[in-house]
Parts: sequence; C-alpha cells; structure tokens
Amino acid sequence: MTFLSLQNMNTPDLNEIRKDLEKRDAKELLDYCIRLAKFKKENKELFSFLLFDADDLNNYIEKVKSDTENSFLEINKHSIYYIKKSVRKILKNVNKHIRFSLSKQVEAELLIHFSNCIIIHSIPLKQSVQLRNLYDAQLKKIEKVLSSLHPDLQFDFKRKLL
Repeated sequence: MTFLSLQNMNTPDLNEIRKDLEKRDAKELLDYCIRLAKFKKENKELFSFLLFDADDLNNYIEKVKSDTENSFLEINKHSIYYIKKSVRKILKNVNKHIRFSLSKQVEAELLIHFSNCIIIHSIPLKQSVQLRNLYDAQLKKIEKVLSSLHPDLQFDFKRKLL
C-alpha cells in the first residue's frame, strides 16, 4: 500500500465510531483513551478536563482566568507584532478551554474576561487594525452567546463587560 492510497482511505464518521465503541468492553475503551492521551497534547488536556475539572466549572473558570491574566502580564509590549501574536495565542488558548466545557455560560465568562483583559492591560487597539478587528469580533461573539442565555444571566454578564 502506498502513501497516496493511505491518504485516500475513508475515515468512518462519528456515528459509525460511536456504534463500534458501544460494542467494546471497558478495558478496551480504557486502552483507547490512554492511546489518545499519548497521541496529542490537546487530547490529554481534554481528558484532564473531563476527569478533574468538569464537575467544578467555577473552579475551572477561575483557573483559566488566572492563566489568561498571567499570559497578558507576560506580553512583550515593545512591538505591535509581538502584541498581536501574543493576543492571538491567548485567544486560541481561551477558545480551546471553551470547546472543552461545551457550556455557553463558560464561553460568556471566559470571552468577557479575555475582552476585559485587553482593556485592562492597555492593548493598543488604535494602533492595529487587526487587534481592533479581533477585539470587535470577540464582542460580537459575546453578544451572540449572551442572547442564548437566560435574561438574568445576560444582565449579570453584561455588567461584567468593561
């Protein structure tokens, strides 16, 4: 079998994988999970979230916020290039944690915190169109997420936004 023919192999869809996994015993599933955790760092992080943090989302949110805050403190502000690069990296990390949680409340909380950090840490939005667009895009995402939440939560979250 050549490399080209390996690339053209059809990967089963998620539903087929789910059906096959339902037939497996617990030991086999455990082995699969361990292999997945070894294969990619993000898989290991997701397993870590599911095992240790999913039951206490408030604590998880605080850890991510703290990590985000520390990342903003470490930004090299000598060049707009490094600022843009760092802010995009921080946002990528925040979005990863949002994907892990699958919660609109967590998404709103973390995006609001990220946006507030941009303001608090004096990120020069006026000096960079890209940074301004990134910030505006996050505000739009926040509005979209808030619209899907209960009105009381919407009010609480809107008060947190600077």
